[in-house]
Amino acid sequence: MTPEPLQREFDVIVIGAGAVGENVADRVIQGGLTAALIEAELVGGECSYWACMPSKALLRPGTALHGAQSVPGAVEAVTLTLDAAAVLKRRDYFTANWQDDSQVKWLEDTGIELIRGHGWITAPRTVEVAGLDGNAYELKARHAVVLATGSTPTTPPIEGLADLQVWGTREATSAKDVPERLAVIGGGVAGTELAQAFARLGSDVTLVARSGLLGTFPAEATKLVTASLRADGVAVRLNTSTESVRENDDGTYTLTLQDQTLDGRTTVTAERVLVSTGRHPALEGLGLESLGFEAQDGQPLKLTTDSTGLVQGVQSSPGAPDEKGEDPWLYAVGDAAGSNFFTHQGKYEARATGDAIAARAKGELSGAPAAWSRYAQTANQYAVPSVVFTDPELAAVGRTVEQAKQDGYNVSSVELPIEVSGSSLHSEHYEGWAQLVVDEDRRVLLGATFAGPDVGELLHAATIAVVGEVPLERLWHAVPSFPTVSEVWLRLLEKYGL
Repeated sequence: MTPEPLQREFDVIVIGAGAVGENVADRVIQGGLTAALIEAELVGGECSYWACMPSKALLRPGTALHGAQSVPGAVEAVTLTLDAAAVLKRRDYFTANWQDDSQVKWLEDTGIELIRGHGWITAPRTVEVAGLDGNAYELKARHAVVLATGSTPTTPPIEGLADLQVWGTREATSAKDVPERLAVIGGGVAGTELAQAFARLGSDVTLVARSGLLGTFPAEATKLVTASLRADGVAVRLNTSTESVRENDDGTYTLTLQDQTLDGRTTVTAERVLVSTGRHPALEGLGLESLGFEAQDGQPLKLTTDSTGLVQGVQSSPGAPDEKGEDPWLYAVGDAAGSNFFTHQGKYEARATGDAIAARAKGELSGAPAAWSRYAQTANQYAVPSVVFTDPELAAVGRTVEQAKQDGYNVSSVELPIEVSGSSLHSEHYEGWAQLVVDEDRRVLLGATFAGPDVGELLHAATIAVVGEVPLERLWHAVPSFPTVSEVWLRLLEKYGL
């Protein structure tokens, strides 16, 4: 006989104990509620063990070495190649050797209960869990269930690919050795970063992209990254599709490629193939069908949320307090919400959602919160920052020129190479580029992009300017220290006409 499930009740149940889920639970605990986290893998999630932290640990040594090699006096004191074993060891340190003891200890100290297992929704405010301890659980939420299940890789329709044991980003960031030859399919952030990381670790890398690299960034910025990859020995195949992948008798893989600008096919053979062609919300197996949600036209299921993370379209249950007939109990945050696939933005969403849940539980919040309040994810619409940690880095926040025009703004832009005293001191032959996107009617920034070594550290100033809607005339009084790369802000404003 199947044993009866153990029944528990909490104020809030969070499915998914990655960084985003942890933040939701933490905020509701701070708001005086109880919370349970359900997780079948490692507490800390993708970012801690297979994405942000390990990938940057793989990238940073190459960037540091290249930086030293670009400064006279330092170049004479360093070697020309990385110690791959030492890099992988340092990567292992930053993933805590894929052990989550410290994160579990934090949950315990915070007062968040962890239930290890697979959870799914069976009814409003009800979650069943197949526990990894062999027990079954039926959990009831007094106030909210939050989906913080992250995202999963999207597999492209390439002939032969589905039958092969190729790398995804998880396998690449947790690799125990460096392949002699690596083929990377995908020219997005992860594919580009990992192509450079493995090239600097000693792999012969071919990167295949259906269009250009990093297509959400301005072309002037991505040109610098493309040139750097090629300087590192990466064979960058742009505007090229992968038609098929097959495994050879010796365990290698052969890719058949079609260059869209040339007539004819070519092949590439490698010991490993990394597929990095995007991700989609991980919503399968969560019981959302029981709530009326279904994928359409063979596409992955996607949810719509409001500014607090509340899932739209959830049918009301008996006693629903919402006057519109909807029952405000199901939330989605981070990649699961499908708006922005960035850990930092997911954590921002989690803070707003956790605070909104606690406020609603206390009767302090009804209806939609005001924009830019602590309960609203307003920055998702106007000021999402992102950094690509290649060498050179790309950093951007807010709207591009094209996005601003599509949104109906009277927009202008100012751009220039980063050529200031600080960049000259930073390294020999520093190459960089910067752009500001301006709302001409209000004379405030709508967006900014920087490309160049270490420009990620310029981004938060731009984020503050966009979020704060700082008038350009006031921004001109924010004097950059000399000699820093931040002096490019002054040059941009001067070129604009201030």
